[in-house]
Amino acid sequence: MIQFVRRALGLYPPWAVCEGSNKNVSPQEEQADSEGQVILMVVAPLKDLKQKIVKAGDKDRDGQLDFEEFVHYLRDHEKKLRLVFRSLDKKNDGRIDAQEIMQSLRDLGVTISEQQAEKILKSMDKNGTMTIDWNEWRDYHLLHPAENIPEIILYWKHSTIFDVGENLIVPDEFTVEEKQTGMWWRHLVAGGGAGAVSRTCTAPLDRLKVLMQVHASRNNNMSILGGFTTMIREGGFRSLWRGNGINVIKIAPESAIKFMAYEQIKRLIGSDQETLGIRERLVAGSLAGVIAQSSIYPMEVLKTRMALRKTGQYNGMLDCGKKILLKEGMAAFYKGYVPNMLGIIPYAGIDLAVYETLKNAWLNRYATSSADPGVFVLLACGTISSTCGQLASYPLALVRTRMQAEASVEGAPQATMSKLFKHIIKTEGAFGLYRGLAPNFMKVIPAVSISYVVYENLKLTLGVTSR
Repeated sequence: MIQFVRRALGLYPPWAVCEGSNKNVSPQEEQADSEGQVILMVVAPLKDLKQKIVKAGDKDRDGQLDFEEFVHYLRDHEKKLRLVFRSLDKKNDGRIDAQEIMQSLRDLGVTISEQQAEKILKSMDKNGTMTIDWNEWRDYHLLHPAENIPEIILYWKHSTIFDVGENLIVPDEFTVEEKQTGMWWRHLVAGGGAGAVSRTCTAPLDRLKVLMQVHASRNNNMSILGGFTTMIREGGFRSLWRGNGINVIKIAPESAIKFMAYEQIKRLIGSDQETLGIRERLVAGSLAGVIAQSSIYPMEVLKTRMALRKTGQYNGMLDCGKKILLKEGMAAFYKGYVPNMLGIIPYAGIDLAVYETLKNAWLNRYATSSADPGVFVLLACGTISSTCGQLASYPLALVRTRMQAEASVEGAPQATMSKLFKHIIKTEGAFGLYRGLAPNFMKVIPAVSISYVVYENLKLTLGVTSR
């Protein structure tokens, strides 16, 4: 290990060693393709480089890097570099050539010529073979800390397939090539179709959740079986799907608005990266969620009212909207808006944090030969993280639903968010904030599973290529 560390400490390239030099980047880093796209990572000056290494390896956050932390950083970073090397090594022969570099960059949406690929090779090639082996790759990159390694992170993204019938906070991210070829809208259509099917299949559980959120109490302890029996007795078997129509219709505008807002916010925060860091994704995703939810929120109110309606109360969605407007005014379409927006923050934060934690745990323990975790690992990580996010934001979701349903429930108090919180805790206890949680969690696994199967089949039908 000592020899390994000593060797690593001598890995600064000649042009980065002199701290007083005015040359902050190497000549090869200035190479760009005909459209001006930079094809090599820009390495910071030595001072910035040291700061990045300290920041990346400083586990106890004391602003210093001791020997143990430095060794841990080297091991962790070398593992990531090995995964990237193997993903670039398309022929699995232990060497990277110009064609493999061209193909890998093409997969990321960057097209370069063979001459430009050879220049990249020469910057790392020590023995003049015009190929790079593992040792040359590691020696060149080991002390170049990168916050995002696209070849790894492209395997680890929230995708539109993880639709559990709740608001998806962080939209899918697409490569430059997918945006230029129009492949992105096919992904969105496939995701929207999958969401529509999965929501329809789990709609009875979703309606039961709404009924328990609004009507269940200490005096009316509605069970799952009792709730289904009540719904069927009151309106027949078809009544189990009340409110599903508007729930499916709002997928398309919400997804489109969220995607467009997400792209614009990414530009505003000054990020040109293919894959954002977790903090940037949290900010951009939350703001995009607020914009999208604000645009379609009246449809959320309609969905709740339709799910709670009694037989013969409304003649469809339009009649429901018309009666709400005439009887309660336009303000009724934004009841529960504040707790709904506040719920985005804990949902997005915990969802992303759990997802990143699970991702890193898998990479550190099981990623030995490939950075691709496989579909089951992705499904498990997405399901667990989304469930944790819902658990944290559920009290806000319950208060939102009760506020949306106020006028449709006889004798319901017309309360503000804070008063409703106090009323629930006073009359039902803390448990009252989690009414309907059981059917909500019951639909997670079938929703994700159905969504994934439909998504994969729709991708084949639409000609969507795998990443």
